[in-house]
Order: sequence, then C-alpha cells, then structure tokens
Amino acid sequence: MSWTEAGFDVFGQHVLWTDLVGNVCALGTVWLAIRRTIWTWPVQLVGSVLLFVASVSAHITGNALKQALFGILAVYGWVKWSRGTRGGAELPIRSARAGERTALVGVMVAGTVAVALLFTFLNSRGWNISWAPWPDAYIFVGSAVATWAQGKALVDFWIIWIAVDLVGVPLAFSSGLVVSGLVYGLFFVMVMIGFRGWLRQSRELRAVIA
Repeated sequence: MSWTEAGFDVFGQHVLWTDLVGNVCALGTVWLAIRRTIWTWPVQLVGSVLLFVASVSAHITGNALKQALFGILAVYGWVKWSRGTRGGAELPIRSARAGERTALVGVMVAGTVAVALLFTFLNSRGWNISWAPWPDAYIFVGSAVATWAQGKALVDFWIIWIAVDLVGVPLAFSSGLVVSGLVYGLFFVMVMIGFRGWLRQSRELRAVIA
C-alpha cells in the first residue's frame, strides 16, 4: 500500500491519513479565517495538497480539481490579505455590493452548468471523470467562488460556503470520505459563527469610516 492510501479502519470504514490531516488543516483554515489572520492561507495551502491526494485516491476528480484551485487561490488570498494588513492595519472586510453579488451568483450558476456538462461529456467518452457530475461541479465552482471572495475579504463568502456545505456533506459520505463528511458538518457550524463575526466587524468598520 502506498502512502497515498495509508490509513486506518473505523467502524468498517477506511480512513485515509491524507483525508484526516487535510481536513484538520481545512478546519484550521476556517478557524483562522474567523479570526481574520494571515495564517489562514498557508494552512489552507497545506490542506489543499493533502486533500488533493485523498480525492485522487477516491476518484473524485471534481474535488481534486477543486483542491488544486484552492492551492492557487490560497496564494492569491495570501497576497491580498498581506497587502490589506500591511503595517499592522486591520483587514478591510466588507459586504459585497449589489453588482458584486450578482456577479458571484452568475458565475456560480454559469460555472456549474459549464463544468457539469464538461464532466458529463468526458464521462461519455470513457474518462470516468466524476460519478456525480452535477453536485461535483457545483461544489467545485462554489468553492472556487467562495475562496476568491474570501481573498477579497467579502463577508458574503461565508454565505457561499453554507450553500456549498449543503451539497458537500451527502456527496462526501456517499463517496466514502467519512472524515470529509463529518468535517463538512462541522464547517456548517463554524461558517455560521464566522459569518456572524465578520458581519458585525464589517458594520463596525463602516460606522468608523462614516
């Protein structure tokens, strides 16, 4: 057995170490994001690499691609937050404007349709890219949009994560990634806490500026 498939059994389910440690990093990322610390991004980068390996082992191509994109977006967010907090400044978080929200929803809808059709086409050609192309595509696109909005320090990224979690939990369990399924459930609770904290902070910052 290679290191990518190494793990242990719990109640008849094989838990991959890459899945376990990667999800610990993912939970750490959410906790650090709640605290608005720059360490959010390097931890996310490490977790993305490990979850990419776990997803490839479980043959969830959409999730693997999502993790690869997470790695790229982690670098983007790291740079953006570093600039925003230069000189010890407070991270300038804010709610998205009406036009930005429309764009975020539009990208999620159009992106999900495009990626799902691509996965379906590749499946028909024998690639077996994804056994659940539509939810896989939704999670892939939604996660990318949420992480990009997080890099922009938009409060709305928490709402997008809630929408992603509602699909991610059942998909992870049905794919055999038990740890990922449990973590998605914890994500939901942490995301609600994060959304409340960021929303309050953004209102306080707006009141100061006004």
